[in-house]
Amino acid sequence: MSAQLGATVAAVGSVVRGIFGRRLGTFAGMVVAAITLGGCALPPAPLAGPDPADPGARVAGVGYRSSIAPYTSFRPAAPSGWTEQNQRVTPSPTSGHEH
Repeated sequence: MSAQLGATVAAVGSVVRGIFGRRLGTFAGMVVAAITLGGCALPPAPLAGPDPADPGARVAGVGYRSSIAPYTSFRPAAPSGWTEQNQRVTPSPTSGHEH
């Protein structure tokens, strides 16, 4: 039993070393390339305006505007029949509309 376990560990170990050996080399190459090319990066652009990290910087005032300001509630409304509602929205006979 111990010989079988030892053979299994050896087989798995060789596969793991083969996979991670190649990937480790690729990863190390990418790290070296990133560090090398990182030195070629442009410096960040200067800020246009006050520094946002400065707590003493002057900023515009904040105001409140309601997003539903012109809203007017029509409840509770007394129920009425549909004929009365239609009469209220029909054009008057003097408006020039012919039927």
